[in-house]
Amino acid sequence: MKNLFYVSVAFCILSGTSNVASAQTFLHFSNNIKGDETGFLKISPLPNDVDFNTAMVPATKVSVAPVKSNTALLTEQCKALHFKFALILNREVETLTNTKLFEFIEDWWGVKYRYAGTTKKGVDCSAFTSLLMLSVFNLQVPRTARKQFASCKKIDKDDLTEGDLVFFNTRGGISHVGLYISDGYFVHSSSTQGVTISNLDEPYYNKRFIAGGRIYN
Repeated sequence: MKNLFYVSVAFCILSGTSNVASAQTFLHFSNNIKGDETGFLKISPLPNDVDFNTAMVPATKVSVAPVKSNTALLTEQCKALHFKFALILNREVETLTNTKLFEFIEDWWGVKYRYAGTTKKGVDCSAFTSLLMLSVFNLQVPRTARKQFASCKKIDKDDLTEGDLVFFNTRGGISHVGLYISDGYFVHSSSTQGVTISNLDEPYYNKRFIAGGRIYN
């Protein structure tokens, strides 16, 4: 109420002086005047000898916190994703260029294994690789590990590259499949850990590895 009273007084004084002055009377506002949190200017009482042609009205400064753009947030999320998998794969962050692949793995990470499962409620190894191949590499592969093995060109372990399939004998014959990433690492739906990343040099997988396979259009 006190502030409103001073505003009213200032308005009356200005109105009165406009009747006797030949020139238009107005207030000069400083460049740093901003409203307070209520949206009103805070005006201090004016002295009796104020010069209305040069009067400066003080106001409270309001600082506004910067807001990050959607692009900046997406960039940070992408960097965090690459950092996570760089640690898992023991690689430099800059070498992880297939963002779509790692986004897919992250989206399915930890989904439990379920025989004949094809959804995030549970997925088996061959369903996971077929979904990944279609979503990331736009390649359609058969549903089962055995049919996937039969439809691809066989690749030696030393010649594996990102996107190749890796096949194992875990229960007799071609009974497990994953997708190769790099440096011995592959992603798969493990019967004990669900969707995860393992390495071909681990004793369990090294002993049961059969061959790699490459799918062509």
